[in-house]
Amino acid sequence: MTDAALPALRSLDLVSDAAKARVRARYRAEARFKLYGLTAIGLTALFLVVVLSDIVIKGLPAFTQHRLLIDVTVDPAEIDPQRTRDPAVVRAGDFQALTRAALRAQFPEVRDRTGRRQLDGILSSGAPDLLRDRVVEDPALIGQTVKVPLLLSDDTDLYFKDGTRIERRPSRGIATPSGTTGEVTIQSTSNDFAPNLVTIKQALSVRARNERREAERFRDFVREAEVRKTTLERTLALAPSSAQVQADLAAITKDIESYAQRVQELTDQAAALQARFDTPANEEPLDETLPSLLVAINGGMVRVAQLGNAKVTGTVLLPLQSTADAAPGNWQIVSYMTPEANRRVSDREVTWLERLKERALVERVFNWAFFTSGDSREPELAGIRGALIGSALTLLVTLVLCLPIGVAAAIYLEEFAPKNWLTEIIEVNINNLAAVPSIVFGLLGLAMFLNFFALPRSAPLVGGLVLALLVLPTIIIASRAAFKAVPPSIKEAALGVGASHQQAIFHHVLPLAMPGVMTGTIIGMAHALGETAPLLMIGMVAFIVEVPSGITDAATVLPVQIYLWSDLPEIAFQSKTAAAIMVLLVFLFVMNGAAIFLRRRFERRW
Repeated sequence: MTDAALPALRSLDLVSDAAKARVRARYRAEARFKLYGLTAIGLTALFLVVVLSDIVIKGLPAFTQHRLLIDVTVDPAEIDPQRTRDPAVVRAGDFQALTRAALRAQFPEVRDRTGRRQLDGILSSGAPDLLRDRVVEDPALIGQTVKVPLLLSDDTDLYFKDGTRIERRPSRGIATPSGTTGEVTIQSTSNDFAPNLVTIKQALSVRARNERREAERFRDFVREAEVRKTTLERTLALAPSSAQVQADLAAITKDIESYAQRVQELTDQAAALQARFDTPANEEPLDETLPSLLVAINGGMVRVAQLGNAKVTGTVLLPLQSTADAAPGNWQIVSYMTPEANRRVSDREVTWLERLKERALVERVFNWAFFTSGDSREPELAGIRGALIGSALTLLVTLVLCLPIGVAAAIYLEEFAPKNWLTEIIEVNINNLAAVPSIVFGLLGLAMFLNFFALPRSAPLVGGLVLALLVLPTIIIASRAAFKAVPPSIKEAALGVGASHQQAIFHHVLPLAMPGVMTGTIIGMAHALGETAPLLMIGMVAFIVEVPSGITDAATVLPVQIYLWSDLPEIAFQSKTAAAIMVLLVFLFVMNGAAIFLRRRFERRW
């Protein structure tokens, strides 16, 4: 017997420099891969923090509101002239006139029509609601003076939340006003207004520089248009009968003339501003594009219209008590740093609001109306109660439909359905339906439930049906996965002791799979809660003021309410939108947290 040839044993190189280099390269590759993963997680966390921080910062102001706490005289002539004390008569009374009269009593000097309209605009259209409810509940208040909080308008509330930076500078000289109302002149023995004049001059220089830059930008437009015009002229010379080229040439010529005219206007404006800057001793007019300058003197307030080093001319916003000389330190120069053109409230309104704030008549409270009121076109009156009730009713219909149907379908497909080509087609279609865009289900609901079955439009019933179709594939897939996770020995043991197939499934397998089923159901419901597109297709985008009381009443849901508010022009609705998003996120976090809790609480390890 000959010895069989043994293959040569392969030796492992573990100590050479090349082997050590390969090991180091593998370690470096592993470290790089770990770094890539950490970087991806860090970027995701950063983006999430930025988004959530932006939502919270914008939404927090919506959870508070400002009210004006003043005495209101409940005049019987306005609400109950016949002294009937009938609640229907009292409720129909003109409480708006009572609240406006109470506010006007705080500023009796405001007698002009424009001023009274601005003063009335400080209050919300819903300001009398609380007073009306109190008087209807207690008619004995008629004829008395009661202290009641009056809701402020959205612009006023926004001013108190965002505000404008106000700077106050004490005086150095003696000031002499020429009058107490109307147009007045204030003369100072010192150059108290010189720093403000320097600031205005610097602002004029900046504006002149910006005008010159804008003029240069339009000159570039002229040069580009002239090059284009030259090209068109050459083309027209080769094809004189081309109507399109002639039209383009006429249009470019008109653009050149427009650009040249704009360049001339900007150049003239920059020259005028620069000339004003070059004469520092001259007085300067103040307009709404510049920070507002006011003088607080003798208990009143004067808005400066013409500014000099030692003299100003302006309009009295709050009447002066006298024309006596004001000693140094007894009068102030007040600057509203945000220009009037960039504010929702005028200088006159800001002065009134600051005076009310000084009198401690303005209070900031939690905005319970945001949760207890329905939608409104007035931002300060708008709430999410209708959307919350509509979401609850819609999800209730969805849950009642999709949970039993989804679980029953999962049980049949997993435990009873024969394994043939028809079952495979059904399973493939269920998996495909889970990935279909949600708006397709909206189109299906529009065609079937509204057009064919003529169900009520914008109702939670239809919304629940559409969302049930959307969520059903998710629940079926999750339930089937839960049934597969139950060990087969459980069912086999039940069958071994004489239980029927149905008893083994419903008495043993289903209870053990229920935590997974509930987890999938909650996740599906959370998905349905955040859907907007399919509900828009069935008409739930309508403006709904009343809170729905049933599944057939017109309603909207929270995501659609957010969509509606985000499209409104009022600035106050921006914070309302962010606040509604916060509420929606809280609901989603709670639902997903409940799913995690159920999974961990009832999870069984086999």
